[in-house]
Amino acid sequence: MRILLLTQWFDPEPTFKGLLFARKLQTLGHEVEVITGFPNYPGGKLYPGYRQKWCSREVLEGISVTRVPLYLSHDESAIKRMLNYFSFSLTSCLYGILVAKKPDVIYVYHPPMTVGLSGAMIGLVRRVPFVYDIQDLWPDTLRATGMMSNERVLGVVGRICNWIYRRASHLVVLSPGFRRLLIQRGVPESKISLIYNWCDEAAMQVPKNGSVDLSFMDGRFNLVFAGNMGKAQALDAVIAAAEIVAATDSQVQFVFVGGGIQVDALKTMSNSLGVENVRFLPRMPMSEVGTVLTKADALLVHLKNDPLFAITIPSKTQAYLAVGKPILMGVAGDAAELIRQARAGITVTPESPESIAQGVLHLAQLSAEDRNKMGQNAIDFYEKELSLRVGAGRFEDVFNNVLSREK
Repeated sequence: MRILLLTQWFDPEPTFKGLLFARKLQTLGHEVEVITGFPNYPGGKLYPGYRQKWCSREVLEGISVTRVPLYLSHDESAIKRMLNYFSFSLTSCLYGILVAKKPDVIYVYHPPMTVGLSGAMIGLVRRVPFVYDIQDLWPDTLRATGMMSNERVLGVVGRICNWIYRRASHLVVLSPGFRRLLIQRGVPESKISLIYNWCDEAAMQVPKNGSVDLSFMDGRFNLVFAGNMGKAQALDAVIAAAEIVAATDSQVQFVFVGGGIQVDALKTMSNSLGVENVRFLPRMPMSEVGTVLTKADALLVHLKNDPLFAITIPSKTQAYLAVGKPILMGVAGDAAELIRQARAGITVTPESPESIAQGVLHLAQLSAEDRNKMGQNAIDFYEKELSLRVGAGRFEDVFNNVLSREK
């Protein structure tokens, strides 16, 4: 079949349903065309080597990619962020309707919700079914992250989402909680499929000659957090937990890898508390992140203690499972249940420094054999339930079912 993959973010930007997914669909025998924006995420600055124009076509590892212009921004300004979202929605919609080859099915990756508007309009005009992959629940996420607080505007966003859900031929969600909530909001259960996310499995392979000096991790028990450090991650609670742990076990070290708007604040907090068991590493390519993860003794997932996050599964969970290390899950609900089901770590109360500290100390006190068992459980569960092979096969089934219903 001919698949149009519509996503605001695509390689070389960090994304979870990008080139990896497109290539896998191609290996399954399908023709894939991508419509995306000019790369600027997460910094909001155009990547080197790119210049915005009406459209730019390139071939990435055999995949046809068309880039359309958008307003560049990814800062804390809600207005600028919305301009970024809606500009891509407009230009991608125009290209999809006027220029793109007619596909058999459109795959739409959300966030942001505005990509769904584009997909719905392209599908309506071209008379093509579209599958909507919901990675973020709007307006819930906007409210929970503080990006938007105006209830009238949030209400409008909610109504737009409901319209997109009705227009979509099928919805795909990343967690059981998303599915439950959508059913409560009137979406037919038969219209929703649960397909867990996967990770970039190749990036998890450790290069033979890593360029990052990680000697500071030698001889310590290292708990690693890798990824964006924003308000949603609430990592101030983890810094507070590090202070508690330091008083009990000086060999435990907290390692933070990545960037984000809260990095400077976290460093300031760490310095003000005088904790010496916290290290920060800058954002780095996934291949080098994999080096850090494999050198870790345990891996941390943490989000705010918010009802929205209780029904999501943070994307780093899959990468952590694939690496095969014990996981300290500081997210309530579906994510915690996934770790319990996999028997791949322990769960703690989000935003509770005491609970986090107890969890870290518990993992540090386990035998190497017990931690290795958790790590092997993680790998086995990932391969069986979350891998790219499994996920792409389930998407292929969804696309085929949608097309059979449209005939």
